Amino acid sequence: MSAASTADGVAPKPAGKKQVKPFVRRVLPDGSQAIRRTIQLSFLALNVWIALQFYFFVHQFEVNGPVQFSRPAGVEGWLPIAGLMNLKYFLVTGQIPLIHPAAMFLLASFLAGSLLFRKSFCGWLCPVGTISEYLWKLGRQTFRRNVRLPGWLDIVLRSLKYVLLGLFAYAVVSMPAQALAEFLQSPYGIVADVKMLNFFRYMGITAAVVLAIIALASVFVQNFWCRYLCPYGALTGLASLLSPMRIRREPDKCIDCAKCAKACPSRLAVDVLVQIRSAECLGCMECVAVCPAEGALAMTLTPTRRAVPAWLIGAGAVGLFLAFVLAAKATGHWDSPISNNAYRELIPHAREFSHPR
Repeated sequence: MSAASTADGVAPKPAGKKQVKPFVRRVLPDGSQAIRRTIQLSFLALNVWIALQFYFFVHQFEVNGPVQFSRPAGVEGWLPIAGLMNLKYFLVTGQIPLIHPAAMFLLASFLAGSLLFRKSFCGWLCPVGTISEYLWKLGRQTFRRNVRLPGWLDIVLRSLKYVLLGLFAYAVVSMPAQALAEFLQSPYGIVADVKMLNFFRYMGITAAVVLAIIALASVFVQNFWCRYLCPYGALTGLASLLSPMRIRREPDKCIDCAKCAKACPSRLAVDVLVQIRSAECLGCMECVAVCPAEGALAMTLTPTRRAVPAWLIGAGAVGLFLAFVLAAKATGHWDSPISNNAYRELIPHAREFSHPR
Protein backbone atom coordinates (compact mmCIF):
# COMPACT_ATOMS: atom_id res chain seq x y z
CA MET A 1 0.00 0.00 0.00
CA SER A 2 2.73 2.45 -0.90
CA ALA A 3 1.81 5.95 -1.94
CA ALA A 4 3.25 5.40 -5.40
CA SER A 5 0.78 2.62 -6.08
CA THR A 6 -2.16 4.92 -5.59
CA ALA A 7 -1.62 7.42 -8.37
CA ASP A 8 -2.12 7.59 -12.14
CA GLY A 9 1.55 8.23 -12.55
CA VAL A 10 4.55 10.32 -11.63
CA ALA A 11 5.24 13.47 -13.54
CA PRO A 12 8.40 13.08 -15.67
CA LYS A 13 11.40 15.07 -14.51
CA PRO A 14 13.19 17.05 -17.22
CA ALA A 15 16.59 15.75 -18.24
CA GLY A 16 19.66 17.85 -17.77
CA LYS A 17 19.55 21.20 -16.03
CA LYS A 18 16.46 21.69 -13.90
CA GLN A 19 14.08 24.28 -15.30
CA VAL A 20 13.18 27.11 -12.96
CA LYS A 21 9.42 27.61 -12.86
CA PRO A 22 7.84 30.93 -12.01
CA PHE A 23 6.83 31.36 -8.39
CA VAL A 24 3.23 32.49 -8.53
CA ARG A 25 1.56 33.15 -5.20
CA ARG A 26 -2.14 32.93 -4.62
CA VAL A 27 -4.02 36.18 -4.97
CA LEU A 28 -6.20 35.39 -1.92
CA PRO A 29 -5.29 33.31 1.14
CA ASP A 30 -6.73 29.81 1.17
CA GLY A 31 -9.60 29.50 3.66
CA SER A 32 -10.23 25.76 3.46
CA GLN A 33 -8.72 24.94 6.84
CA ALA A 34 -10.72 27.61 8.65
CA ILE A 35 -13.88 26.06 7.18
CA ARG A 36 -12.74 22.57 8.12
CA ARG A 37 -11.80 23.52 11.68
CA THR A 38 -15.19 25.15 12.16
CA ILE A 39 -16.98 21.98 11.05
CA GLN A 40 -14.67 19.74 13.08
CA LEU A 41 -15.15 21.69 16.30
CA SER A 42 -18.91 21.93 15.71
CA PHE A 43 -19.20 18.15 15.44
CA LEU A 44 -16.93 17.68 18.43
CA ALA A 45 -19.20 19.97 20.44
CA LEU A 46 -22.26 18.07 19.17
CA ASN A 47 -20.77 14.78 20.36
CA VAL A 48 -19.91 16.25 23.76
CA TRP A 49 -23.51 17.42 24.12
CA ILE A 50 -24.82 13.98 23.10
CA ALA A 51 -22.46 12.30 25.58
CA LEU A 52 -23.60 14.50 28.46
CA GLN A 53 -27.28 14.03 27.66
CA PHE A 54 -26.79 10.27 27.38
CA TYR A 55 -24.93 10.14 30.70
CA PHE A 56 -27.76 11.94 32.50
CA PHE A 57 -30.29 9.70 30.74
CA VAL A 58 -28.53 6.57 32.03
CA HIS A 59 -27.87 7.97 35.50
CA GLN A 60 -31.53 8.76 36.19
CA PHE A 61 -32.39 5.06 35.84
CA GLU A 62 -29.37 3.91 37.83
CA VAL A 63 -30.57 5.92 40.84
CA ASN A 64 -34.22 5.11 40.14
CA GLY A 65 -35.03 8.78 39.81
CA PRO A 66 -37.72 10.59 37.84
CA VAL A 67 -37.41 10.63 34.04
CA GLN A 68 -36.07 14.07 33.19
CA PHE A 69 -33.76 13.27 30.28
CA SER A 70 -34.56 11.54 27.00
CA ARG A 71 -32.16 9.25 25.21
CA PRO A 72 -30.27 10.95 22.33
CA ALA A 73 -30.35 8.53 19.40
CA GLY A 74 -27.23 10.20 18.03
CA VAL A 75 -25.21 8.21 20.56
CA GLU A 76 -25.60 5.28 18.16
CA GLY A 77 -23.00 6.90 15.94
CA TRP A 78 -20.57 5.36 18.45
CA LEU A 79 -21.95 1.88 17.72
CA PRO A 80 -20.43 1.07 14.31
CA ILE A 81 -20.81 -2.70 14.79
CA ALA A 82 -24.54 -2.27 15.44
CA GLY A 83 -24.64 -0.09 12.34
CA LEU A 84 -23.01 -2.84 10.27
CA MET A 85 -25.39 -5.43 11.69
CA ASN A 86 -28.43 -3.33 10.92
CA LEU A 87 -27.16 -2.46 7.45
CA LYS A 88 -26.75 -6.14 6.62
CA TYR A 89 -30.17 -6.92 8.07
CA PHE A 90 -31.70 -4.20 5.90
CA LEU A 91 -29.91 -5.38 2.75
CA VAL A 92 -30.98 -9.00 3.33
CA THR A 93 -34.57 -8.48 4.47
CA GLY A 94 -35.44 -5.06 3.10
CA GLN A 95 -36.67 -4.10 6.57
CA ILE A 96 -35.23 -1.42 8.83
CA PRO A 97 -34.42 -3.02 12.20
CA LEU A 98 -36.15 -1.76 15.33
CA ILE A 99 -33.18 -1.65 17.70
CA HIS A 100 -30.51 1.02 17.12
CA PRO A 101 -31.80 2.10 13.68
CA ALA A 102 -29.96 5.43 13.98
CA ALA A 103 -26.66 3.51 13.92
CA MET A 104 -27.48 2.27 10.42
CA PHE A 105 -28.54 5.68 9.12
CA LEU A 106 -25.44 7.36 10.53
CA LEU A 107 -23.14 4.71 9.12
CA ALA A 108 -24.86 5.04 5.73
CA SER A 109 -24.40 8.82 5.79
CA PHE A 110 -20.68 8.49 6.53
CA LEU A 111 -20.22 5.91 3.77
CA ALA A 112 -22.18 8.08 1.32
CA GLY A 113 -19.97 11.03 2.23
CA SER A 114 -16.86 8.93 1.54
CA LEU A 115 -18.24 7.77 -1.80
CA LEU A 116 -18.90 11.33 -2.93
CA PHE A 117 -16.42 13.53 -1.05
CA ARG A 118 -13.42 11.32 -0.40
CA LYS A 119 -12.79 10.34 3.23
CA SER A 120 -14.76 13.37 4.41
CA PHE A 121 -16.07 11.73 7.57
CA CYS A 122 -12.54 11.18 8.87
CA GLY A 123 -11.14 14.50 7.69
CA TRP A 124 -14.09 16.76 8.45
CA LEU A 125 -16.60 15.21 10.90
CA CYS A 126 -15.14 12.51 13.13
CA PRO A 127 -14.56 13.78 16.71
CA VAL A 128 -11.88 11.17 17.34
CA GLY A 129 -10.10 12.29 14.18
CA THR A 130 -10.32 15.89 15.36
CA ILE A 131 -8.82 15.06 18.76
CA SER A 132 -6.12 12.97 17.10
CA GLU A 133 -5.25 15.83 14.77
CA TYR A 134 -4.93 18.32 17.60
CA LEU A 135 -2.75 15.88 19.54
CA TRP A 136 -0.16 15.48 16.78
CA LYS A 137 -0.21 19.20 16.07
CA LEU A 138 0.42 19.76 19.79
CA GLY A 139 3.37 17.39 19.54
CA ARG A 140 4.73 19.24 16.52
CA GLN A 141 4.42 22.63 18.23
CA THR A 142 6.01 21.30 21.43
CA PHE A 143 8.84 19.22 19.99
CA ARG A 144 9.17 20.99 16.60
CA ARG A 145 8.49 17.76 14.72
CA ASN A 146 6.57 14.49 14.61
CA VAL A 147 8.11 11.03 14.51
CA ARG A 148 8.22 9.53 11.03
CA LEU A 149 8.16 5.74 11.21
CA PRO A 150 10.22 3.69 8.74
CA GLY A 151 8.36 2.88 5.53
CA TRP A 152 8.22 -0.87 6.12
CA LEU A 153 6.88 -0.41 9.65
CA ASP A 154 4.34 2.14 8.46
CA ILE A 155 2.97 -0.35 5.92
CA VAL A 156 2.77 -3.15 8.48
CA LEU A 157 0.98 -0.97 11.02
CA ARG A 158 -1.42 0.44 8.43
CA SER A 159 -2.57 -3.09 7.65
CA LEU A 160 -3.80 -3.53 11.23
CA LYS A 161 -6.94 -1.45 10.73
CA TYR A 162 -7.87 -3.53 7.69
CA VAL A 163 -7.33 -6.71 9.69
CA LEU A 164 -9.64 -5.39 12.41
CA LEU A 165 -12.22 -4.36 9.81
CA GLY A 166 -12.01 -7.82 8.25
CA LEU A 167 -12.63 -9.52 11.59
CA PHE A 168 -15.67 -7.35 12.35
CA ALA A 169 -17.02 -7.71 8.81
CA TYR A 170 -16.60 -11.50 8.92
CA ALA A 171 -18.45 -11.71 12.22
CA VAL A 172 -21.35 -9.68 10.83
CA VAL A 173 -21.50 -11.28 7.39
CA SER A 174 -21.41 -14.81 8.83
CA MET A 175 -24.48 -14.16 11.00
CA PRO A 176 -27.88 -14.85 9.38
CA ALA A 177 -30.48 -12.10 9.51
CA GLN A 178 -32.50 -13.82 12.22
CA ALA A 179 -29.43 -14.14 14.42
CA LEU A 180 -28.68 -10.44 13.93
CA ALA A 181 -32.21 -9.50 15.01
CA GLU A 182 -32.04 -11.78 18.06
CA PHE A 183 -28.66 -10.35 19.06
CA LEU A 184 -29.80 -6.73 18.84
CA GLN A 185 -33.08 -7.47 20.66
CA SER A 186 -31.31 -9.27 23.51
CA PRO A 187 -30.69 -7.35 26.76
CA TYR A 188 -27.02 -7.05 25.77
CA GLY A 189 -27.92 -5.60 22.36
CA ILE A 190 -30.49 -3.18 23.75
CA VAL A 191 -28.06 -1.64 26.23
CA ALA A 192 -24.97 -1.87 24.02
CA ASP A 193 -24.72 1.91 24.18
CA VAL A 194 -24.88 1.80 27.99
CA LYS A 195 -22.14 -0.84 28.08
CA MET A 196 -20.01 1.45 25.89
CA LEU A 197 -20.54 4.28 28.38
CA ASN A 198 -19.68 1.97 31.27
CA PHE A 199 -16.46 0.98 29.53
CA PHE A 200 -15.22 4.55 29.96
CA ARG A 201 -16.80 5.10 33.36
CA TYR A 202 -15.47 1.90 34.93
CA MET A 203 -12.32 1.46 32.92
CA GLY A 204 -9.90 -1.22 34.03
CA ILE A 205 -6.18 -0.69 34.40
CA THR A 206 -5.35 -2.52 31.19
CA ALA A 207 -7.80 -0.49 29.11
CA ALA A 208 -6.60 2.75 30.71
CA VAL A 209 -2.97 1.93 29.95
CA VAL A 210 -3.79 1.05 26.33
CA LEU A 211 -5.72 4.30 25.82
CA ALA A 212 -2.90 6.28 27.44
CA ILE A 213 -0.37 4.67 25.10
CA ILE A 214 -2.55 5.48 22.07
CA ALA A 215 -2.98 9.09 23.22
CA LEU A 216 0.75 9.48 23.85
CA ALA A 217 1.61 7.90 20.50
CA SER A 218 -0.83 10.31 18.84
CA VAL A 219 1.20 13.24 20.17
CA PHE A 220 4.36 12.00 18.45
CA VAL A 221 2.98 10.22 15.35
CA GLN A 222 0.53 11.92 13.00
CA ASN A 223 -2.96 10.43 13.26
CA PHE A 224 -1.68 7.32 15.05
CA TRP A 225 -5.12 5.87 15.86
CA CYS A 226 -6.72 6.85 12.56
CA ARG A 227 -3.80 5.73 10.43
CA TYR A 228 -3.06 2.40 12.06
CA LEU A 229 -5.92 1.11 14.20
CA CYS A 230 -9.33 2.56 13.28
CA PRO A 231 -11.51 -0.01 11.45
CA TYR A 232 -14.11 2.70 10.81
CA GLY A 233 -11.46 4.66 8.93
CA ALA A 234 -10.51 1.55 6.98
CA LEU A 235 -14.13 1.14 5.87
CA THR A 236 -14.59 4.76 4.82
CA GLY A 237 -11.19 4.67 3.11
CA LEU A 238 -12.21 1.71 0.97
CA ALA A 239 -15.44 3.50 0.08
CA SER A 240 -13.49 6.64 -0.86
CA LEU A 241 -11.64 4.70 -3.57
CA LEU A 242 -14.85 4.95 -5.60
CA SER A 243 -15.14 8.71 -5.11
CA PRO A 244 -15.10 10.84 -8.27
CA MET A 245 -12.95 13.42 -6.45
CA ARG A 246 -9.16 13.41 -6.54
CA ILE A 247 -6.35 15.68 -5.44
CA ARG A 248 -4.62 16.53 -8.71
CA ARG A 249 -1.28 18.22 -9.35
CA GLU A 250 -0.52 20.10 -12.55
CA PRO A 251 3.19 19.42 -13.22
CA ASP A 252 3.58 22.40 -15.56
CA LYS A 253 2.42 24.78 -12.81
CA CYS A 254 4.12 23.04 -9.90
CA ILE A 255 7.26 24.77 -8.58
CA ASP A 256 8.54 21.62 -6.80
CA CYS A 257 8.58 23.21 -3.33
CA ALA A 258 7.27 19.97 -1.76
CA LYS A 259 5.19 21.92 0.76
CA CYS A 260 2.14 19.80 -0.11
CA ALA A 261 3.86 16.55 0.82
CA LYS A 262 5.14 18.02 4.09
CA ALA A 263 1.63 19.20 4.99
CA CYS A 264 -0.15 15.93 4.13
CA PRO A 265 -1.13 14.22 7.41
CA SER A 266 -1.27 10.88 5.58
CA ARG A 267 2.30 11.18 4.31
CA LEU A 268 1.28 10.91 0.65
CA ALA A 269 3.82 11.96 -1.98
CA VAL A 270 1.62 14.72 -3.35
CA ASP A 271 4.66 16.58 -4.73
CA VAL A 272 5.55 13.86 -7.26
CA LEU A 273 2.21 12.23 -8.02
CA VAL A 274 -0.15 13.54 -10.65
CA GLN A 275 -3.33 12.24 -9.03
CA ILE A 276 -3.99 10.92 -5.51
CA ARG A 277 -6.17 7.83 -5.34
CA SER A 278 -5.01 6.48 -2.00
CA ALA A 279 -7.51 5.21 0.56
CA GLU A 280 -5.41 7.13 3.08
CA CYS A 281 -6.33 10.53 1.59
CA LEU A 282 -8.56 12.31 4.13
CA GLY A 283 -9.85 14.90 1.70
CA CYS A 284 -8.69 17.50 4.25
CA MET A 285 -7.12 19.69 1.54
CA GLU A 286 -4.22 20.71 3.77
CA CYS A 287 -1.92 20.11 0.80
CA VAL A 288 -3.96 22.52 -1.33
CA ALA A 289 -4.02 25.09 1.46
CA VAL A 290 -0.21 25.36 1.64
CA CYS A 291 0.48 25.27 -2.10
CA PRO A 292 1.91 28.68 -3.12
CA ALA A 293 1.56 28.19 -6.89
CA GLU A 294 -1.75 29.24 -8.39
CA GLY A 295 -3.51 26.35 -10.13
CA ALA A 296 -0.82 23.79 -9.33
CA LEU A 297 -2.88 21.70 -6.89
CA ALA A 298 -6.61 21.25 -6.39
CA MET A 299 -9.32 18.82 -5.42
CA THR A 300 -10.83 17.95 -8.77
CA LEU A 301 -13.88 16.16 -10.09
CA THR A 302 -13.00 13.36 -12.48
CA PRO A 303 -13.04 13.06 -15.41
CA THR A 304 -13.64 16.78 -15.99
CA ARG A 305 -10.69 17.88 -13.79
CA ARG A 306 -12.86 20.74 -12.57
CA ALA A 307 -11.65 22.19 -9.28
CA VAL A 308 -13.89 21.58 -6.26
CA PRO A 309 -13.84 24.26 -3.53
CA ALA A 310 -13.35 23.24 0.08
CA TRP A 311 -16.67 24.70 1.18
CA LEU A 312 -18.46 22.30 -1.18
CA ILE A 313 -16.80 19.27 0.43
CA GLY A 314 -17.66 20.49 3.91
CA ALA A 315 -21.21 21.43 2.94
CA GLY A 316 -21.66 18.11 1.16
CA ALA A 317 -20.49 16.03 4.12
CA VAL A 318 -22.64 17.99 6.58
CA GLY A 319 -25.59 18.03 4.18
CA LEU A 320 -25.53 14.26 3.75
CA PHE A 321 -25.35 13.79 7.50
CA LEU A 322 -28.38 16.03 8.04
CA ALA A 323 -30.28 14.46 5.15
CA PHE A 324 -29.93 10.93 6.56
CA VAL A 325 -30.84 12.09 10.07
CA LEU A 326 -33.94 13.94 8.83
CA ALA A 327 -34.94 10.98 6.65
CA ALA A 328 -34.69 8.63 9.63
CA LYS A 329 -36.76 10.98 11.79
CA ALA A 330 -39.36 11.60 9.09
CA THR A 331 -39.92 7.86 8.56
CA GLY A 332 -39.99 7.04 12.28
CA HIS A 333 -36.69 5.10 12.17
CA TRP A 334 -34.49 7.29 14.36
CA ASP A 335 -35.36 6.25 17.92
CA SER A 336 -35.46 2.68 19.20
CA PRO A 337 -38.96 1.75 20.48
CA ILE A 338 -37.70 0.91 23.98
CA SER A 339 -39.91 2.16 26.79
CA ASN A 340 -38.61 3.97 29.86
CA ASN A 341 -39.90 1.09 31.97
CA ALA A 342 -37.71 -1.32 30.01
CA TYR A 343 -34.70 0.96 30.42
CA ARG A 344 -35.44 1.27 34.14
CA GLU A 345 -35.26 -2.50 34.39
CA LEU A 346 -32.23 -3.07 32.15
CA ILE A 347 -29.85 -0.17 32.76
CA PRO A 348 -29.07 -0.88 36.45
CA HIS A 349 -27.99 -4.39 35.41
CA ALA A 350 -26.16 -3.43 32.19
CA ARG A 351 -22.76 -4.47 33.57
CA GLU A 352 -24.10 -7.96 34.30
CA PHE A 353 -25.16 -8.77 30.72
CA SER A 354 -22.69 -10.89 28.84
CA HIS A 355 -22.21 -11.13 25.09
CA PRO A 356 -24.73 -13.65 23.69
CA ARG A 357 -23.00 -16.48 21.87
